[in-house]
Amino acid sequence: MYLTRFRVNTARSDARRLLGSPHRVHGAVNAAFPTPPSRDGSGPRVLWRVDRNGTSETLLYIVSPSRPDLTHLIEQAGWPASDEPGWTTFAYADFLTALHPGDTWGFRLTANPVHNIRHQYLEEGEPTKRAAHQTPRHQMRWLLKRQEKAGFEVVRKPEERRLLPTGDEYELVVRDQTPLQFLRPPTQARTQAQPQQLRPSKPRKAGRDGGNVQITKVTYDGRLRVTDPEVFRRTLTHGLGKAKAYGCGLMTLAPVRAGGTT
Repeated sequence: MYLTRFRVNTARSDARRLLGSPHRVHGAVNAAFPTPPSRDGSGPRVLWRVDRNGTSETLLYIVSPSRPDLTHLIEQAGWPASDEPGWTTFAYADFLTALHPGDTWGFRLTANPVHNIRHQYLEEGEPTKRAAHQTPRHQMRWLLKRQEKAGFEVVRKPEERRLLPTGDEYELVVRDQTPLQFLRPPTQARTQAQPQQLRPSKPRKAGRDGGNVQITKVTYDGRLRVTDPEVFRRTLTHGLGKAKAYGCGLMTLAPVRAGGTT
């Protein structure tokens, strides 16, 4: 397994065009591998996430079973003439193996927190509809409901640091919430760079020939404690939640420094 960090040159128009479409980023990430891993759930998959750290730094993170070659991204969205390397790839397997129960880490996760709802007009037995959680309270609850099965627990704050009677007991913050609406291209063209419309004037029904895709990306920052290393390794390499092809599901870890900061 490998963890790769690529810095995007947002001063370039091609880079901004790339970042404006999850399909373009997905295609660019897949192009980094001669044979992308299978997405049937049998093994680790390629996960990616874009972090915008203020106005000066935009980073693309990739977790993958094989080492990526991002030369094409340097030419499109990096600094081709720079003497500095355009990306950094770390061996991830040793880090994953070293995880133990009780280890505490700072974490960042971008996910698509959804739930199934049933409208009043639906007949009994008809399928429910998937909908995004819209409030930070429900988005936090979505993650907390999955922590046990994902092999970790979000750290609770000491009582003296809790500002509210309820709902403020965890070291967890919803840092960003981004609704996205775009057209999914036809199946045979999804791996190619296709122009995207963020707000199509005439939505189409989703299906094999493309359609209107709506997701809500939510970024969580917090602290966690490893409870089941084997299960947690799977979370880090298979992703958490839906919409992984659109940049959701990737969790990264950072050491907790003295004083509780990451």
